[in-house]
Amino acid sequence: MRACSSWPGSRSGGCCGNGRNDMRSQRIPLVIVAAGVTLVVCGSPALAQEEAGPRVLSARDTLRINQVGSPELSPDGEWVVYTLRTRDMDADDLAAVTHLWRVRVDGTGNRQLTRGPHNATAPAWSPDGGIIAFLAARGEESDAKTQVHFLYADGGEAWQVTGHDESVGSFSFAPDGSALLFTARDPLPEEEEKRRREQGDAEVVDALHRMTHLWLHDLDTSETRRLTEGDFTVRNPDWSPDSRQVAFETRPNPTANDAWRSDLWVVDVETGERRLLHENGGSDTSPRWSPDGRTIAFASNAAASSNTLHDKLYLAPAGGGEPRVLLEDVDRNFSVPIWSANGRYVFWPTGEGTSTGLFRVSVESGAVITASAPGGRNSAWSLSDDGTRWAWVHTSPDRPSEIYTATAGGEPVRLTDANAWLRDEGVQLGTVETVRWTNSDGDPVEGVLTKPVGYEEGAAYPFIVNPHGGPTGASLAAFNTAAQFFAGNGYVVLQPNFRGSTNYGQAFISANIDNWGITDYDDVMTGVDHAIEMGWADPDRLICYGWSYGGYLSAWIVTQTDRFQAVSPGAGLTNLYSMYSTNDIQDYLASFFGGTPWTAADNYREHSPMTYVADVKSPVLLMHGGSDTRVPPEQSVEFYRALRDLGKDVTFVRFPREGHGIVEPLHQMDRLRRYATFFGEHVNNPPISEEQPHEAEPAETGDDEGQ
Repeated sequence: MRACSSWPGSRSGGCCGNGRNDMRSQRIPLVIVAAGVTLVVCGSPALAQEEAGPRVLSARDTLRINQVGSPELSPDGEWVVYTLRTRDMDADDLAAVTHLWRVRVDGTGNRQLTRGPHNATAPAWSPDGGIIAFLAARGEESDAKTQVHFLYADGGEAWQVTGHDESVGSFSFAPDGSALLFTARDPLPEEEEKRRREQGDAEVVDALHRMTHLWLHDLDTSETRRLTEGDFTVRNPDWSPDSRQVAFETRPNPTANDAWRSDLWVVDVETGERRLLHENGGSDTSPRWSPDGRTIAFASNAAASSNTLHDKLYLAPAGGGEPRVLLEDVDRNFSVPIWSANGRYVFWPTGEGTSTGLFRVSVESGAVITASAPGGRNSAWSLSDDGTRWAWVHTSPDRPSEIYTATAGGEPVRLTDANAWLRDEGVQLGTVETVRWTNSDGDPVEGVLTKPVGYEEGAAYPFIVNPHGGPTGASLAAFNTAAQFFAGNGYVVLQPNFRGSTNYGQAFISANIDNWGITDYDDVMTGVDHAIEMGWADPDRLICYGWSYGGYLSAWIVTQTDRFQAVSPGAGLTNLYSMYSTNDIQDYLASFFGGTPWTAADNYREHSPMTYVADVKSPVLLMHGGSDTRVPPEQSVEFYRALRDLGKDVTFVRFPREGHGIVEPLHQMDRLRRYATFFGEHVNNPPISEEQPHEAEPAETGDDEGQ
């Protein structure tokens, strides 16, 4: 890897110099390990574009993208309250904050309701529409607990309502407005707190789980009482229409590994008596009462360790009895049910190819229709009390998230303009489309193609293939900041929905069971071939990168072919044998390989990139969060050690404090800039607006892995 180079055509103003958007020369505390040299990187800003060049999305710009969410229609259907997350680009830490806003359904009267340094999230209307409730931790202490707050719907000062000892996780109003139901974790037992004070904070693994339970807060008396207790953890509670019962989901513990083991229960609000609604040895989730209180809809999946099996929609008699499957023949995944106001239909959000939307099923006939306009990402659906109006979040290929509303059969109306700066500053974006090709088995495969800014037909461009995570995720034809960043830097980007992806049916999502690196690899590589055949991609300038399962596929690809000029596996699984015992969802991993590493050892090794690491020929850039528990950073450490010992071209970057996703803004910006530098060096495409790393003294990390 070249350090502090000045490439032909590069518009760098020097290493770690101050540019147009000075970030006060803050340094990002990264550990970068490369063969023969240790580097550190300054958190320097994007450099000015060429005067004649287009205004494109820089790494710093990606942090300016404002995000709307959590739309909730008022009971009368006239207003929408929602959240808006913005970032202070002048702050030293580029801190972001989420606040509540309110807007009329005709798009007028858009008004900010909360202010200050504290986040306000999870808005909900009181049944009479006079109060907007939300979650916030407004104390000055660093360990301030999240509590429910109220404010009047027409504005004013908010006040705290709950004063629970632990943070409130979620809440909802009783339909009659008399109480709040909320979830909260149990505190540490007194004897455990005493032991930690006197003897230290050593923990016995799996010996103590802090369960989440239901609590009831009376709005007349301000008294709070426990509604559930026991050796289980609670999720997804839902009130009965008469406010007398609550349906909820239980799990044996709060660990991620047991997320697919859940049952449904109903509790009497007055007596606290519980009764089992449904169990199947797998996953029962998201119970929702019908408007008449006679039926509970829920999602169910008999598999206890895998999300490759589609959930089905069930309807159970609320008073007890055998549930019936409502969507037996619908070959798409079912999620949280939403009842129509008259109880004749159930809506559910799901994906279809490269978009997500809302579907409707008749409770009586089982007939299914598409209830929303297709295209883009559609989520966070809210239905008015009378069932005549929807509000939701829509993300299109050329526009980040916005709040929309529509009546049945009416045209969607956009209510927000959260990122007007993109338009006002003339930021140019790459065009996005869904493309299709045929894999080696003759089956169709889809993907999302983003063309570079200023794309010219017939010109072959440096090409990035970016497989998604999961493996049961899906790439959508919606605004993608990374893809647009690369489009601004002159790349064509393909995000393939390979076999194993959701949104294409049960057979497709199950096709990479016991086939990691086989069917998905074929779909990715035939997609690359298609891009070359179509004239989009320069066959001599190919890049591959991905995160999580996309990191696995990137690591697999670099061990199987030398067609790529550079490859960057991020948070990737490289040694499935060791991955099983060190990650937090080992049962999920085992569901793909027919057993554990000690019962199916050959299978784990056969599908591990580490098995073929000696075959790597392309330069490799590894990145990983230092505190990742889903895919532990040791997965990248192993791959790095092997590549370094083999004398390969490899660089390893660890982001301190980060988990499975990179969330700190300086780290997010650094990752994009590092991609552009690394990719550009190997395909002769210098970054348009980014500086390169520079050589520095070895970082003092205190451990061997950082040297």
